[in-house]
Amino acid sequence: MKICLLCYRGNKYCGGQGVYLYYLSREFQRLGHQVDVIVGPPYPDIADGIRVHKLESLNLYDRKNEGVSFLPRGNPLRIFAPVNFFELAGTKLGMFPEMVTFSIRAYLKVRELLPDHRFDIIHDNQCLAYGLLPMRTLGVPIVATIHHPLPIDIKAELAQAPNEWEKIKRILFYPPLMQGIVARRLDGIITDSWSSAHEVSRMFKVPQSKIRMVYLGVDTDVFKRLDGHRKEQGRLIMVGRTGDRKKGILYLLQALKLLKGDDVDLKLTIVDKLTPGDSFALKLVEKYGLGDMVTFTGRLTTEELVSQYSAAEVAITSSVYEGFGLPAAEAMACEVPVIATRAGALPEVVKEGETGILVPPKNPHALATAIKRLLEDESMRRRMGVEGRKRMERHFSWPEAGRKMLQVYEEVLSG
Repeated sequence: MKICLLCYRGNKYCGGQGVYLYYLSREFQRLGHQVDVIVGPPYPDIADGIRVHKLESLNLYDRKNEGVSFLPRGNPLRIFAPVNFFELAGTKLGMFPEMVTFSIRAYLKVRELLPDHRFDIIHDNQCLAYGLLPMRTLGVPIVATIHHPLPIDIKAELAQAPNEWEKIKRILFYPPLMQGIVARRLDGIITDSWSSAHEVSRMFKVPQSKIRMVYLGVDTDVFKRLDGHRKEQGRLIMVGRTGDRKKGILYLLQALKLLKGDDVDLKLTIVDKLTPGDSFALKLVEKYGLGDMVTFTGRLTTEELVSQYSAAEVAITSSVYEGFGLPAAEAMACEVPVIATRAGALPEVVKEGETGILVPPKNPHALATAIKRLLEDESMRRRMGVEGRKRMERHFSWPEAGRKMLQVYEEVLSG
């Protein structure tokens, strides 16, 4: 099969969509299929033998947060090219136009490649932008993975916005209607969990008959407890972009505030790269007086992340929604017990009472109680860690995800 994968942010260190791209493309190649990847920056490291087509992106949102000039490097006049100018104008208006501009550039690239590379199927990874609609006219079936619907992000942002102006900015930032418009017109939709499948059907009005569920995997050869690594007493770990209100950092830090001064010695390591324009978590740490308890690591390599997991006694996923919950799965693969909310797909990943403790979302008191309970019970932590590893090995592997994804492709092609 000739497979074309689209991903607007391709590096696996920039988020879950990069991890998804890396492992799926690798599994397809291992199974003997021809894979092309059309990708935007930050560009990925992809297995040898996979053709990578790197698309331009001004990456204005990140450059704006970092205080860097909006003009393109090299030839500044490129800013007046239509797609570049739209990206600039959208960013200046407080929008996030990167998905739309990537989809337009991807359409043009696919049209350019088709005479020499006739793809059997095109698989979009969470972009779901308007450029996919003209791409459908090229005669190649298109499926898309929706890790979670964007309206869930909007709801989480609005619930935690401190004032009305911030709410307006959040509504402008996300394109609330675009994903649904595009999703209903594609040949198939893939989700990472049953929870996400339900939300996609409910929010986007996509018929259940067009939706297929394929769980993500965890590379258990990489994510495993390191021999000789000692656990640090009271060490908690949270992995995720804290500027994303959906990750629930507000409620986790409120839980730490409840525990501060209690007879619990704990430290929280947050694996997140902070930029000058993304200070939500830092302000909360200062507000709650937690500077002596919270450490931010910045961006880590996979090896460094595994080392952090191996040193932690408990991993926490305090999200108000997760389409899958990859950090929880990675922690379990490293034999770390998990405290997670019952939001979204997390109960599908974390087995209550066996591999971790589930608590209601947006409930700092329940989080605090679970943290204290697990830190005080070493035998429970050890048992849950062992069971978590077994669960990952049995149910969540990338080879299995690759095989099931190919079955979805074959269904779409035969249909």
